[in-house]
Amino acid sequence: MKRSVLYIAQMDCPDEERLVRARLERMEGIQQILCDLPRRRVEVTHTLADERDLLVALEPLGLGARLAAEETEAPAAPGEHRDVGGWRSWVWLAVSGVCAVSAEAVAWVTGDERSLPVVGLALLALVSGGREPLIKGLRALRGFVLNINFLMTVAVAGAVVIGKWPEAAMVTFLFALAEVIEARATGRARRAIQALIQMAPDTARVRSEQGIFTPVPVGAVRCGDLVEVRPGERIPLDGIVIEGNSAVDQSPITGESIPVEKSAGDALFAGTINGSGALVFEVTAAKGSTTLDRIIRIVREAQARRAPIQRFVDRFAAWYTPAVVLAAVAVASVPHLFLGAPALPWVYRALVLLVIACPCALVLATPVTIVSALTAAARCGILVKGGAHLEHGRLLRAMAFDKTGTLTEGRPRLTDVISLNGLPEEEALRLAASLNVRSEHPIASAIVAGWAQKDLPPSASEDERAAREAARLAELQPAVEFEALPGMGVRGRVDGRALLLGNHRLAETNGTCGPDVERHLENLEAEGKTAFVLMSEDEPVAVFGVADRLRPASRDAVAELRAAGLHTVLLSGDAQQTVDAIAAEAGVDEAFGGLLPEEKADLVEKLTEQFGRVGMVGDGVNDAPALARAHTGFAMGAVGSDAALETADVALMEDDLRKVPEFLQISRSTAAVLWQNIAIAIGIKAVFFALALAGTATLWMAVFADMGASLIVVANGLRLLRCCRAEA
Repeated sequence: MKRSVLYIAQMDCPDEERLVRARLERMEGIQQILCDLPRRRVEVTHTLADERDLLVALEPLGLGARLAAEETEAPAAPGEHRDVGGWRSWVWLAVSGVCAVSAEAVAWVTGDERSLPVVGLALLALVSGGREPLIKGLRALRGFVLNINFLMTVAVAGAVVIGKWPEAAMVTFLFALAEVIEARATGRARRAIQALIQMAPDTARVRSEQGIFTPVPVGAVRCGDLVEVRPGERIPLDGIVIEGNSAVDQSPITGESIPVEKSAGDALFAGTINGSGALVFEVTAAKGSTTLDRIIRIVREAQARRAPIQRFVDRFAAWYTPAVVLAAVAVASVPHLFLGAPALPWVYRALVLLVIACPCALVLATPVTIVSALTAAARCGILVKGGAHLEHGRLLRAMAFDKTGTLTEGRPRLTDVISLNGLPEEEALRLAASLNVRSEHPIASAIVAGWAQKDLPPSASEDERAAREAARLAELQPAVEFEALPGMGVRGRVDGRALLLGNHRLAETNGTCGPDVERHLENLEAEGKTAFVLMSEDEPVAVFGVADRLRPASRDAVAELRAAGLHTVLLSGDAQQTVDAIAAEAGVDEAFGGLLPEEKADLVEKLTEQFGRVGMVGDGVNDAPALARAHTGFAMGAVGSDAALETADVALMEDDLRKVPEFLQISRSTAAVLWQNIAIAIGIKAVFFALALAGTATLWMAVFADMGASLIVVANGLRLLRCCRAEA
């Protein structure tokens, strides 16, 4: 299976996209076609021996197709760009408009629509304004696609044949005007994604072997190079701070409104803005692999994936247009052939019907809206993997949350050490810390940090604190034969002694959960703390209490979701009492504790049976089964995380749960705008259908109606570019 990327220089609207699809779908060996209209690119999966056969198939369309590099922008070659919306278009448009209006005026004054001056002015209007529609109409005819250009060409030709020269001229001018205005309006959606691309600078100051920082093209910078960023500059690539301190505006990536303090060891992301301090950082991702590059790639792929309503509109337009053509033929022929009515008036009505029936506004209603919404969400730090997820978000009726790292900060701290069987607390804590010193689990880190910071004076300076912690950590002997027990804890051997550290379930499984241990566990869990037992193979050694703080935004996010009508649920592997305490603090409706990963997934399925569509918010890795079972999976804090960006349906770039209700608001706004656009497009056409059949609508009125509907739906869809809490 091969994958080829084509750049179609003159693919500007959905009609031309359908022409390309129609030509390619007729070829043998074509498996999949993905069109990215804003970038004029088509990705084709195929089994062809030579990918240039794709270009041969598209050549008759005259759209300037050529092979493109997969990840680079492909500007139009000389002669390919048509200056749509540029000054030349406006000059030719002005000539066409003056001639069309003059033809109408002369015909009205003289009462003769076929006089030489009228015909001459009309021809000038047709030549100056009708070249593009005529060329497009011929392309559609060659591609066996009935689109607006084909319908308009037939209407103009029909008007000329029946002697309606002034109207043919006016229709040509108005249609050309609509084309230029629509091109400028829909170009905003293209510029929105271009704005993401331009967030990263083209050059970076890289330290040379002589220690001098020299400007270098970003594409030439490699991982490990040292780059300097001065105050107020955009950061060119991802990296880790080596020198300097500064506050960095990360809103272009995460949507955060407050700059984040950065110092040695902190991560930087391409496209973010440095504050008042100079920074030197080591590059960790070259051009094409940065977080910003991945965001752009995801947004583009999402734009290429059609939402269900978009696929419905495309299918509707596919049979709607031929049906209208047949209806127009019937209107032109049936009254004359079977009812004895005059031919020309009904032919004229049929031509008006063809123009009114153009599905341009209906087809434009969805892609502009979806692209605008996806781009707006990305600006807010919400990456949506496709129009389907964006459309279905509004249908969610329940939202499940992981606890650690989602509702809570994920940085628990040790609060209690209760020694059992006469073992000193210091020794119990040393054994637990030794067992966990190599683990990256948040609970393990809390226990190790508790050992390192024990008895540390509050007045100690940062240097004294670091030295003390390093000395305490050096006293630990890492466990051997270490093994993680998913959903329960860990086991290993410290000082030759076999030990286990885990939750209530592990203590019961090990047979060391006596009345004394139960009492301590219940007391700690009643306080909302996570309790763990350190035990040997035959007796409990100590009980530890660990507390994790609720994120500041969690309570607000849960309240917003409940206000929006969603049932909220907390799913956690912690003890039920601990989970209940956190759920009560956050305002969650229901809480389930003591769950293994697969049990979380089973609960998501049960919630689906109860409520319908269910969302799940987790870290994108540990909660993978539950995220996969949910209708929409949300990954928290995905910035810089390849796994979260790739696995989630929706990736929240910042650790802010308020982005979940913000996503729902964007989803609901998108659905509302989509249905508004469809209602506008169909409503206007229904009114003018009736006027056409009654004989009161003229050709130029029909063009006005079609142009007006198209511009309204485009402008309405572009409103979603402002749909973001950060920009409100």
